[in-house]
Parts: sequence; C-alpha cells; structure tokens
Amino acid sequence: MMNRRVVITGMGWVTPLGHDLEGVWKRLLAGESGIAPTTIFDARTFPTQFAAEVKGFDLQRFLGPHYEPHKLCSRNAGFALAAAEMAWRDAGLNGAPTHNPEMVGVYLGGGEGPIDFDNFVAAAIAGWDPEKHELDSVRWAQVAAERLTAVKEFEQDPNCAAGHIACRFNAQGPNVNTLTACAASTQALGEAASLIRRGDADVMISGGAHSMIHPLGVTGFNRLTALSTRNDTCATASRPFDRTRDGFVLGEGAGILILEELESAKRRGARILAEIIGYGSTADAFRVTDMHEDGRGGAAAMRGALADARVQPQEIDYISAHGTGTEENDKIETLAIKTVFGDYARKVPISSVKSMFGHLIAGAGAVELITCVLAIRDGIVPPTTNYNEPDPNCDLDYVPNKSRKAAVRTCLSNSFGFGGQNDTLIVRAL
Repeated sequence: MMNRRVVITGMGWVTPLGHDLEGVWKRLLAGESGIAPTTIFDARTFPTQFAAEVKGFDLQRFLGPHYEPHKLCSRNAGFALAAAEMAWRDAGLNGAPTHNPEMVGVYLGGGEGPIDFDNFVAAAIAGWDPEKHELDSVRWAQVAAERLTAVKEFEQDPNCAAGHIACRFNAQGPNVNTLTACAASTQALGEAASLIRRGDADVMISGGAHSMIHPLGVTGFNRLTALSTRNDTCATASRPFDRTRDGFVLGEGAGILILEELESAKRRGARILAEIIGYGSTADAFRVTDMHEDGRGGAAAMRGALADARVQPQEIDYISAHGTGTEENDKIETLAIKTVFGDYARKVPISSVKSMFGHLIAGAGAVELITCVLAIRDGIVPPTTNYNEPDPNCDLDYVPNKSRKAAVRTCLSNSFGFGGQNDTLIVRAL
C-alpha cells in the first residue's frame, strides 16, 4: 500500500464575513461577527430570527466566461464553485494543464440544496383535501408538475456541487460526496487525502458547502432546540464555551482546499501551504443528536489522528474546536480534549471561529481547516468571541475575544456531527 505525502497548495472560501481569503482572515482576527437578522426569508414568526448569511454573492463574478453552464446551480453549489475557483487559482493551476485529468478528483462534504419552498408549499396547499384531512397525491402531483422545475429539483441532490466542480475543472478522477452532517467536510478532506496517499489521485479538490437558511432548515433546528434564540442581541448570540450559551447560530458558505501529492506539487513549483499529516474518524454509536457523555467518540477521533500523524499531544500548538455553542457539545468536547491531552489540555490554545462565522454545517470543517493553515502561516490564533462568563465545565484556554500571537507549527481541527460522527484532521507546516 502506498503512503504518499499530501500537501495543501490552494484555498478558497465563501463565508458570512466575505468571499476573499485575506479580507475574511483579517475580519476573523479582529473578532468581527457575520451574524445579523435573517433576510433570505421572512423569519418573523420563528423562535430564531437571525443567521450568519453570505452577503453580496455573485457567482458570475467568480466564474466569468465559465458561468453559463452553472448559472442555475443551487445556492450551496454556487458557494462551492466560487470557493473552488479561488482555491484552483490560489494553487496556480489556472494556466496550462499540469496533471492527467483522470488523476484529478473531487471529494466534498456537500449538503442538500434548498427546497423550492414556495412552489412546493403551493402544491401541498392545492392538494390538501379538507374533508378527508389528508393530502390528495394526484392533485398535488398535478400542481407540482406545473410549478416545480426539473433543474431546481435536481439541484437539491447533495452530489450536485461535486458534479459542477468536476465539470468546471475537468476533474475526471474519483468524485465523491459525503453528508455526515456537521462533520462532512472534515471527513471529505480526510478521505480525499487518503485517496492521494494510496495513489488513486494526484490532486483532489476537497472541502464542503451548505446552506440551510430556509424555512425547513430553521424549523428543524428550532424544533430540536439547537439554535440560539437571542433575537435582540443576535450579533453576540454565538457563545462557544461561555456559561450563557444557548445554542448555535446557523450559517452558510463553503470552503475548498486543493490537496496534492507532495512530489507532484514540487515538480510544478507549487507554493506549499501545509501538509495533512493525520486523520481520525469514529462514530459514537450512541444517540442520533447527542454525543456520548464521556466524549468517547471525539476522543477516539483525536487519538486516531494523532496516531496517524505520529505526533504526541504536546506537539499540537493549536486546536480548532468544533465549539458550536450548545450546552452539551462544548462541555463534552472539553472533556474529550482533557481525556486525550491530559495536563497539556490546559496549556494548548483552543478556539471556535463559529463564534463569528456561525455554523456552516457541512461546510464548517473545511472553513475551519483553512483558519488552521492561516494560523500556521501568520503565527496568530483566531479568538473565541463572546466569551465573557466562564463555565466550570469548560475550563480550558479558549483564546477569549482577542486573537493571539503564537508559534504555530501543528494544528488539530475537530468536527462532530449529528448521528454521532467524529472527524479530526492534523495539519503541519512543511
């Protein structure tokens, strides 16, 4: 079995704080918030009336002459395409082809596209039989056939973003999409690196994208009581590890990284940003929406990543936490870190950029890995904002409210998802 080294040569993101790598990074380090009242739909009757939306996004501006084939793509697929375009250019791959297209693949943690809500609901209303108190499926289908469009229905499929990216960059190699909830893009990156390690690809376009800021998405999370309801102070509603946290803030966007086999990258003179050295993936096998109270799944994922990287816990300079801002997640992630890192857990800086980005769901892990690479590059750790009241159950160093200069060579990034999925990546300066 081959065990080739995997490096990161390009990055791009579309986030609630903007769409360019350096501008967003600057805002993160300044502790700015991307959270505001919801505008994508009328949320006045919802318990949560705010979100971290992507603002001012224009896919055509990113794709230019390549826009036409993708102009009807879903919102989240558009985010993925734009982030991929940025990452491809950042990797210096926008000139003459340098790789066999059959050795260039795509692996995304891509969420489902938003439902065509107004037309779907119109069909449901038209098909409702008030006398029988049930849906007349024949009548529903008649109206749905008139109002719903084939393209929008197709674009709901989670694999569509990966398909768009493959078409745009002529990536004829492995093409995979995983949707393990909030862990999806971290898992995608780990599995993409594995494909390169064993020789199935030389280049992988990997990361994730999602947008659940729509009536069904918000309804579901509100029913689960997972979202913050601080409507009057929404800009500071995302409070990972703080005693007053009351749920996460729904965000949207995409993060894409170009992964490349080390020797291939060297041959073409690529700028190498970091190396992926460790990946761990586990399941809690406990409950669908709750982490195991001992943090066993998260701890096992971190241990697996450390073993894969062949590094000791004391060699980790920064932990990018999953850190959602829910009561249970933050407490149990803290416990899992203590379990794995022992006494060193109190010394390593930990932060959650969800305090500023909100939670990008399937896209969260990729965006957070990008912040790790930038922390290595610049020797500075982003803060956990809105951290004002310590919680005795969360008693580690969460880099409260202000970014911090630090010697950062090796970073660990956690992502934990509904269903009990746990994924951890470790990246290091080359």
